Amino acid sequence: MALLLLSLGLGLVCAQDFNPRRIVQRNYDVSKVSGTWYSISMAADNRKRIEEDGDLRIFIESIQVVEDSGLKLSFHFMLHAECTDVAMVCGKTGKNGEYTINYLGENSLRILEADYQRYVILHMQSSRNGTASQVLALYGRFPELKSSFLDRFDKACKSHGLGPEKIIRFSNQDPCYARSRYPSRPSVLEPTG
Repeated sequence: MALLLLSLGLGLVCAQDFNPRRIVQRNYDVSKVSGTWYSISMAADNRKRIEEDGDLRIFIESIQVVEDSGLKLSFHFMLHAECTDVAMVCGKTGKNGEYTINYLGENSLRILEADYQRYVILHMQSSRNGTASQVLALYGRFPELKSSFLDRFDKACKSHGLGPEKIIRFSNQDPCYARSRYPSRPSVLEPTG
């Protein structure tokens, strides 16, 4: 039994190895983005929007491709100290990997890059009350990702003018985790010794 658990643990660790050859930065196959995702990190030029009680502090649960090749994002956030589930459909634009969202103003969503089996980085541009802002989000197929993926996200943030002070890591910060529809989320195993 112990050998089986060790094999499973090593399999999860190996499955998370960063491989630049798997990264897709154009000609996305959005069907491969479908499935369960976990919020790992976010960055915003207006950090207050992703801090506690921020209107863009969301915890992703899944992404699904809908009939017209748009995306359905299922996520939750805190509203008046209560977990609120939301499903939002993003309309497809004429460009591969780009979508529109009507949420608190005019917004666009773009896939920056993905390794479909490990992570995806999304870039959202939002206009609310005449003020433009941008948010980057790192979602993982695992609740935790190794530092190589976090470094990759940090570089994407930097290329969009967002320094380390604009980044929030969400490791173990999901307030709705305990009542999530995924109560037995897998953990990331790290090698010891």
